[in-house]
This record gives sequence, C-alpha cells and structure tokens, in this order.
Amino acid sequence: MQQKSKLFLQALKYSVPHLGKCMQKQHLNHYNFADHYYNRIKLKKYHLTKCLQNKPKISELARNIPSRSFSCKDFLPIKQENEKSLSENMDAFEKVRAKLETQPQEEYEIINAEIKHGGFVYYQEGCCLVRSKDEEDSDNYEVLFNLEELKLDQPFIDCIRVAPDEKYVAAKIRTEDSEASTCIIVKLSDQPAMEASFPNVSSFEWVKDEEDEDVLFYTFQRNLRCHDVYRATFGDNKRNERFYTEKDPSYFVFLYLTKDSRFLTINIMNKTTSEVWLIDGLSPWDPPVLIQKRIHGVLYYVEHRDDELYILTNVGEPTEFKLMRTAADTPAIMNWDLFFTMKRNTKVVDLDMFKDHCVLFLKHSNLLYVNVIGLADDSVRSLKLPPWACGFIMDTNSDPKNCPFQLCSPIRPPKYYTYKFAEGKLFEETGHEDPITKTSRVLRLEAKSKDGKLVPMTVFHKTDSEDLQKKPLLVHVYGAYGMDLKMNFRPERRVLVDDGWILAYCHVRGGGELGLQWHADGRLTKKLNGLADLEACIKTLHGQGFSQPSLTTLTAFSAGGVLVGALCNSSPELLRAVTLEAPFLDVLNTMMDTTLPLTLEELEEWGNPSSDEKHKNYIKRYCPYQNIKPQHYPSIHITAYENDERVPLKGIVNYTEKLKEAIMEHAKDPSEGYQTPNIILDIQPGGNHVIEDSHKKITAQIKFLYEELGLDSTSVFENLKKYLKF
Repeated sequence: MQQKSKLFLQALKYSVPHLGKCMQKQHLNHYNFADHYYNRIKLKKYHLTKCLQNKPKISELARNIPSRSFSCKDFLPIKQENEKSLSENMDAFEKVRAKLETQPQEEYEIINAEIKHGGFVYYQEGCCLVRSKDEEDSDNYEVLFNLEELKLDQPFIDCIRVAPDEKYVAAKIRTEDSEASTCIIVKLSDQPAMEASFPNVSSFEWVKDEEDEDVLFYTFQRNLRCHDVYRATFGDNKRNERFYTEKDPSYFVFLYLTKDSRFLTINIMNKTTSEVWLIDGLSPWDPPVLIQKRIHGVLYYVEHRDDELYILTNVGEPTEFKLMRTAADTPAIMNWDLFFTMKRNTKVVDLDMFKDHCVLFLKHSNLLYVNVIGLADDSVRSLKLPPWACGFIMDTNSDPKNCPFQLCSPIRPPKYYTYKFAEGKLFEETGHEDPITKTSRVLRLEAKSKDGKLVPMTVFHKTDSEDLQKKPLLVHVYGAYGMDLKMNFRPERRVLVDDGWILAYCHVRGGGELGLQWHADGRLTKKLNGLADLEACIKTLHGQGFSQPSLTTLTAFSAGGVLVGALCNSSPELLRAVTLEAPFLDVLNTMMDTTLPLTLEELEEWGNPSSDEKHKNYIKRYCPYQNIKPQHYPSIHITAYENDERVPLKGIVNYTEKLKEAIMEHAKDPSEGYQTPNIILDIQPGGNHVIEDSHKKITAQIKFLYEELGLDSTSVFENLKKYLKF
C-alpha cells in the first residue's frame, strides 16, 4: 500500500515557510517526517554522494550567493568589520560543517522526498526522479525523469505520489529560492516519459475510479492563496477540470487521503474554522459529501477506519481538541460521539491510525507523551517520554504491529523509539549513546507573567558550567498562529551550548504549546499577553541566575519578530543583541494592505485594522514599526529575502531606516557610557521565506552575537572541531 501523509494539525502550518531540507541521516529502512504540512520522506545513506556529484553542497551555494548589507556603520562611528576575519571564520565554519557531514554517527544530507509503493521505492537521485526495487542494491535504479528538462535553477523534489496501479507517478518540484512549484506527471512504462505538468500545485493525491482509471486531484496556488481544486485524468481519456473553488478569500484548501485510501478529504480552513468534504476513493466522480458545514471557531480533521470516521475536533467544552467518531454514512455533527478527551494544557501534535489502535502524539504541560488507544476495548495507555525530548519526528509506517517515531531536541539529534502493540511496550533504540546526555542539562522552568499566568520555558546549559550569571544567553521566541516554538535539532545550537552558552526557549501565549486556548490568549486583542510573557521569561531567567542583560541575546524568525521588535521598544535594557530572520515588523501597514497575498488569511490572527477601530488601536500599541522612538536599543542583525512574498521586504527596510533615525536622534544627547548599537540589514536574493540551513547566514549570525557580547569568536570554531570527536 502506498504510504500516506498526515493531516492532523500539520495543515495549520500552511502560512509558515518550508524550513530547510537538511536533517540528521538515519539508518536504512527507517522513515522521517519532514517539517512540511503534507510531505513524508525516507532517507537513504547512499543518496548524498551521488546527488552532490550533480548538485553543489549548500555550503558552496552559500559562498556563491551575493548579498547586500546595510548597517548603521554608514552613518555612525562604529568599529569597522574585519572582512578578512569574517572570510576566515566562514571558511572555518564551512570546513567544520563539511567534516561533520561525513561522520558515521551524526551525518547530514540533503533530504529528498521518497515514497514506497508496491515493490518499489521512488526518490530523487542526483537531478533525476528514479525508482528502485525495495531493499535492492541502491545502485540499481531506473531513471524516470530528468529534472534538468524543466530548466529550473537547482530543482529538488518536494513530494511524490504514485497512482494506485502504478501507471503514473506525480512529483512536485521546487527550487531553493522560490516557493513556486511545478507538478509533473510521468507515465510509467518501458520508456517512462512526462505526460503532463501543472504549475503552482500545492497538495495532490491519486484515486482510482470504477473503471480502474487513475484520477489526480490537486490544488492550485496563486499568490500564496490556495482556493481551487482540480481533477485530471491522462492517457486516451485526458481531461483537466476545475472541481471546486472556495469563495471566501480568508480560507485555503488542502487535500488529504486517509491512511487506508478509502476517502479523499477536501479540507477548507482558516486559522480558527474548518470544513471537510469526502470524496469516495472508489467512486471519485460522485459528488462529494459534506461532513459538517463550517461553524466559526470549530476546527475538525478526519481519518477513517472500518467504515467509521475518527474526527479530531475542538467542538464543545472545553475548547481543546478531543477525538470523536461516527459511522461514515452518517457524518454530520449531531452523530459525533465523544471517544477520547485531552487533558487541559495539551497540544495534539499528530495522530496515527492502525488496524486495532489509534496513537496520539501529545504535548502536555510542555512535556511529550504518547497515548495508545485500543479500538477494540477503548483502553488507553499513556506513556510519558524522556524529559530531554522536545519534539517528535513522525515515521511513515506500513507495519500494523509497530508504531515507530523519533524524539529530538535543539541540541540532541533524533533518536528512534518503537511502540510494539503486541507487547504493549515502548522500545528505545540501542547503540551509540550521545555524550550530550552527560555534558548538558535540560531544565523545565516557569515564569509568572504580569497577569499571573505561568509561562513554560525550556533551558539548556552545560552540566559543568560555573557562575551561570556570567554566561551568554540566547533566548528563542515565536508566539503566533498556535504554532510551537521550533525545537528541532540544530548543530549550531549544540555548538553554542558546548561553548558555554545558555539556550532558553520561551513558550509564550500565541503559540500552541499548551493547546488551543494558549493560542487564543495570545492573538487578536490579547497579543500583548505574549509580550508580557516574553518580558517575564527573561526577567525570571536573570532573577534565577541565568546570565544578565549585558550578555543576553534574543532570536526569532517570521512572526516571532513581532514580539522581539515590541520588546526592543518597551524593554531594551533587558537585551544586548538580537538576530531576526524574515521578521514581521510592520503589522499595522501590512494588515491594512489587502493587496498583499496573505492579509485576508491573517485577519483571524492579527485583526482587521481597516474596518475595526478597536483592532487598529490595539495593533498600534505593540506594532514594532509604529513604536520606534529615540532611546537606547540593542544591536540588531536582520536577514531578509529580496522576493519574500510572505513578509514584504518593504516593511523590513522601512523598519530599519526608521530605527536608524531614532538611534541617530538619541545619539545626539547620549548618556555616560552609551554605546551606539549596530543595526545590520542583510538582504539575500531569492523568493523563499526562510532558508534554515544556509551556512553563510548561520556564520554571520554567530559572528555577530560573539562580537556584540565581546566574546572570542574563535572559541566557537574550536568547539565545532571538538564536536567532531564523539
């Protein structure tokens, strides 16, 4: 059976960028979950060598990409950048990372989509879409399509779907510097050939009709908006027709095929409300069936097993997710029966359905759990996972007897776990023990916010660190869209901990770490709660002996820039330096510009300042751009992308220029000992939103932080070399 992707809650990430494509290599025959809302991938060790014969390494790409930088150095007396030192440090960093990629236990590779169907594995090899017999010698593969025929710059396969009878394969192709995509349809035969291609495809799935004809459903994305569903067939009976159009511009459309392939679901949703239609996987030409008409504030997602629909929804009290079920032929909401209720302060990360079990991956009070529900007897087994774990990586799985997954943290690479249903036990991967378990500590702390709400924090530092008050601190925050703060493994974060830094992740309101209410308490006219939470977290860290303001730095990307920019305006004395990537800094003007592609979809998060004076006045209270004033500011390094469609470059440039003017005004009458902050805007080419694994970007940010704190930057590279030895 073709392995299926997940939908539950992952689709809510539609407005968040596809972040990077590098992660830890895994052993053969295991699968990973790529952090993209519908793509499942599997890694094979042998891919990297062949792929890089045709495709430059990311480090090489980073060295060759030009950029433009703007700095306060242009008009203020700030020490000059040592260009030679920067070049040497960048080369050293890239050389160490290159060595890191060759280590047997901690290897990294460019990830390409893979999918197993029937007796074949479909994947990208070099610049080609290929397939090989499952478990066969990796060098024995069949080339299906050469991506170079598309004449794109450095294309990669983002997602693969194989038709049920393996007559066709569809692949979504993207490039590093753009969110645009092309879906190609390849006919599988003795001489495979591309039969069709569709531009700007978002999600797509195959079904088979009563006459055994393959039917492809796909969604079309225009200006980041996805409102149209198309239905296409190929061969002698070729057709391509629009099947559905969503009229409400604040909603988007996403396709999901249930794990058993019985139903194709059309999911119509915005930030707070959803509606699902079912297409019969055996009769795709029949009209779709509505499960439940959209009700404002009600979210629901659907899986299927044995003629029953399992519905994850927030309907009813409390307004957190709960699992309900109903017969597939009576799907309306009045027939939904409560099946399982989550505890308060619980985030549902994912759900996987098996023949006799339903597995829920949960985050409760910021700790990870797995709940295994027996579908025959409704039994529930709750497993508390190791306290070091901060995130799940889901595995595709065709084995009904086992549920494999991985756990990771910002400083610890993913580790495999498998729950075996027959034994009712969780098994941990044995073998290499990561030394970080002995050399570092993870702490779960809480800060009391202004209104008394307790805000969770996750803190990492070296076990043998002495006098933590004198150690540098890097604080991470996001706090928007109900999204968790990203805590996947990043080698540069581990290097910082090894070099004596304290890392703190602040799970403020507006994010999703404690469930739906946690998000609701930090959006619209409660957005200032997130700012109060962030301020409380930093003050609590200082109060408990973790660093001090002169050694405190803060980092965020995208919408996380709102809270960081607001804190720089309201409490700049708490910080020494800030790094931002593709930050959202001009909330008011952006949300008043309805010509921008995401403005209407974002109204549920930020409000509608164009028609609601209350929303307008509230946004004015925290909007980073609106509240810049002549005062002391921390040094700020901003990375932006020239053709970013999600966060317009214009808003970032306007923010930077206004900030420069305020700093100049404040510098006219400086206080004793005043140091002029360094404001750097680094504009990278390309149209992607965030490129997580750019070595050039990472090097520049680390170098900036070390220089602003007056630390010896050579130590971090020495630490990278030590990192190679374990």
